[in-house]
Amino acid sequence: QVQLVESGGGLVQAGGSLRLSCVASGRTFSSYAMGWFRQAPGKERTFVAGINWSGDNTYYVDSVKGRFTISVAKVKNTVYLQMNSLKPEDTAVYYCAASERGLLEYVDYWGKGTLVTVSS
Repeated sequence: QVQLVESGGGLVQAGGSLRLSCVASGRTFSSYAMGWFRQAPGKERTFVAGINWSGDNTYYVDSVKGRFTISVAKVKNTVYLQMNSLKPEDTAVYYCAASERGLLEYVDYWGKGTLVTVSS
């Protein structure tokens, strides 16, 4: 049974930083794609950043490029999202996602989410 457990959310002022963590368990993830999605109040869940398990391929939605960095610590089975220069529009519940097929268009597992609130 795959489990994804997020942590690291909280309240931060605009311009500040947070680092989200996602601990993955229950499977060998070497062929997986991992990623972060977010859902703002009243909006749909959208893609933020993705990475392959080896960590050598990353991709981002345009609105976070240059501000967010996704990484993986394979020894710890943990995926991180470093978020810098946060803006109020980054406020959302952030979800960790895993795809067995290596494509985050097809998410097989979700975490329960961690709330990020950015005040202006």
